Amino acid sequence: MILSWFKKLIPGLVFAILFSALHFGVWALANRALPLISVKPAVNGFAYSGYRGDQSPLDGQHPSTAELAEDLDLMSKHTKHIRMYSSLDLNETIPLAARRNMKVIAGAWIDTDGAKNTREVSALLEKIENYSNIDRVIVGNESLLRNDLPTEALIKYLDFVREHSTVPVSTAEPWHVWLKHPELVKHVDYIAVHLLPYHEGVPVEGAVQYTIERYNQLMKAFPRKKIVITEVGWPSRGPSIGASVASEVNQARFIREFLARNSIEDLDFYLMEAFDQPWKVALEGWAGAYWGMYNADRHQKYSLQGAVPPNTRWIAKATWSTVLAFIPMMFIAWRFKHWGIGGVLSMAILFQACITTLTIAWNLPGDYYYTLRDFVVLIGLILAIALTSMVLMIYAAEFSEVMFKPQWRRLFKRAAPLPADKELFVSIHLACYNEPPDMVIATIDSLRNLNYTHYEVIVVDNNTKDEAKWKPLEAYMATMPDNFHFYHLPSWPGFKAGALNFALEKTHPDAQVVGVVDADYVVTPDWLSDLVPHFMETQVAVVQAPQAHREWENQFFHRMCNWEFEGFFRIGMHHRHERNALIQHGTMTLIRRESLQTLGGWSEWCICEDTELGLRLLENKMELRYIDETFGRGLTPANFKALKSQRNRWAFGAMQILKHHMPKLLGKSTLDFSQRYHFLTGWFGWFGEALQLIFTLGSVLWTIAMLVFPKHFSLPVVVMIVPILCFLAIKAILGPVLYRKTMHCSWTDIFGASLASLGLSHAIARGIIGGLTHKAGVFVVTNKTKGKLSNWQLIDPIKEELMILILLVLSGSAMLYARGFSNLDAQLWVSMLALQSLPYWSAVACQWISEKR
Repeated sequence: MILSWFKKLIPGLVFAILFSALHFGVWALANRALPLISVKPAVNGFAYSGYRGDQSPLDGQHPSTAELAEDLDLMSKHTKHIRMYSSLDLNETIPLAARRNMKVIAGAWIDTDGAKNTREVSALLEKIENYSNIDRVIVGNESLLRNDLPTEALIKYLDFVREHSTVPVSTAEPWHVWLKHPELVKHVDYIAVHLLPYHEGVPVEGAVQYTIERYNQLMKAFPRKKIVITEVGWPSRGPSIGASVASEVNQARFIREFLARNSIEDLDFYLMEAFDQPWKVALEGWAGAYWGMYNADRHQKYSLQGAVPPNTRWIAKATWSTVLAFIPMMFIAWRFKHWGIGGVLSMAILFQACITTLTIAWNLPGDYYYTLRDFVVLIGLILAIALTSMVLMIYAAEFSEVMFKPQWRRLFKRAAPLPADKELFVSIHLACYNEPPDMVIATIDSLRNLNYTHYEVIVVDNNTKDEAKWKPLEAYMATMPDNFHFYHLPSWPGFKAGALNFALEKTHPDAQVVGVVDADYVVTPDWLSDLVPHFMETQVAVVQAPQAHREWENQFFHRMCNWEFEGFFRIGMHHRHERNALIQHGTMTLIRRESLQTLGGWSEWCICEDTELGLRLLENKMELRYIDETFGRGLTPANFKALKSQRNRWAFGAMQILKHHMPKLLGKSTLDFSQRYHFLTGWFGWFGEALQLIFTLGSVLWTIAMLVFPKHFSLPVVVMIVPILCFLAIKAILGPVLYRKTMHCSWTDIFGASLASLGLSHAIARGIIGGLTHKAGVFVVTNKTKGKLSNWQLIDPIKEELMILILLVLSGSAMLYARGFSNLDAQLWVSMLALQSLPYWSAVACQWISEKR
């Protein structure tokens, strides 16, 4: 027995091994080491701040003497020169450097605090007097760039220090500040310049040449002054600035090419910087933390020799994502083998993509220095990716089965009609409210023409106040045969479910089957004759035919509604029916009367009473059958407002059902695993719409925060945005592919169906959120008759979508304007905003199309 069980596992094991090897190979290919020019591991000097990952001068948390000594030992492997920024912090550094024969450029930090500036200058002069290894000093670091004080005030500090100093004095500024303030040169002994092409949007390919050109420009402008490059470098992480892309490879490339060029130029320079400084995020934005040759844990980020991989931690990520997916891959190969290799492979690819994305997100703290705010955002991101992954895998299961499964195992057809004396008595219930009489009469006429002997029709008009709408029905029903009955209920509770329960009370005692049809449906004569015989099998509680439309061919909006709706019956219903987990819908449905009455009739607390009844029947171990043939056609919603109202009601009702039945869906019940799966996950796509609405509003708020507080709120890194873009793209692709596979419609109609589906996203999201937060809903009848609207009424159905769309467009435009149209991170962020805007553009388009005459 064990051997037999093991043999069954072998194909799945082989598949998992081969797929895992392929997955790891893709990682290796994407992260293959890039050949870069090799240089000697010698650096003229380092800019140095000695703070570790959990330390910050802003919080008064400083490194210990031992930590400073460790830093100096690491730097001494590459250089004998360091540059410092403040004379009030890290006071032990200079004597520790002296013991290692290291020269120091000492600094005094000058900003808006005059008293503190005086202390900085005094401490600097004291150090010059006491330490002979100070060979230069810098008074002020980018003080003019930050507009901390006027040029005249800075000159006073410089003149004072020069008067009392025995070593050369300067102030440090970017190259363009020196050119803007040439008068400053007269008050320094040398020019301390920052050459950081990353901040100027220069691509890394031309960054070294650009740096040399700016250096030469300063030499030409001030030929009699020595120039010391006190900061030059490239960050390993950070937002893209124009064509400048921060990455580990680009950092290694810039440093190596600069060092190679320096062997020709012989520059006096200090690399920016020795060690990553996470605390600088608060002052400089998130790129400020990643300029070091070493990370904050004092591990060297890049070598100066040999090839460099784009991601130094890729092996750990690839291993984890492969290991986590291995057992599920075996399960997929075993559980879905009857779907064929295409079905198994598509499921495996999408599942591995989800696991890999989550692994990358989980590892972000190992790649970046995260603040508490960043961790909160990361947790939200991981939850969003996890939920999105669940939604995607639910789509993937449906997609893979429908696309690749050779045939349906539960496939029922029309039954042979029974002789008249063997027919089961059927009671057909038609509930209507405030409907056009002509439309209902057409339905009644079609029921009169059924090729069936033993049946009755009960028409219940509930709560219609306008006599012009219900009186004609009463009069027409009076002309019908005796098996046609009409009831008008002036005031009746329970919406449609209340009317159907009333009809159930009036049902003929001999009726064994109850049929329900909507007031706008015209049924075919063979509806009962070809479907009722299925009830001869006692376990069958429901026989369901698909809903379908009529009079939709000649108006594009009606075509959109028809094909968007058709997808559920050609795809989703088969997928669920395969495991007896059918969603019952409230028209063209036949129900065993005994089962209906035993369960207490229709639930009046739920505005989707049909689906709720179907779940109760399944909980009582009944069988629901689906025959995918058209036996009746109704009208499409009159306009986009009516379509939105319909889907909002369905989404709200779905949440009512989910909340009410959750104990049996999760706890003890007769439902099997597949039934639980479908009813727990079947609405995840709609949950995804609600999640997308929340995420969209969050994206707008985050964009505003980034624009108003750029140093505190930054663009998410590319790896955080790209998975979301990919998920949205994959979701958008799966539907049209399935449509092309399962239905005979043109690409134009597929586009129209997709447009309608996207346009309904906001209405569904509102319904989901409303159903989760409210207990009771209102049953709104879907309008099937079109009327003329005023100008304001044309906008009213989409006012919320229009408002969100405007916010997204303004947010994206402002981001591109603020960050630059060539900024890669901004482009990706705006691309995500653009994808998030598609449902709202679609809603506007749907509204325009629906009202187009």
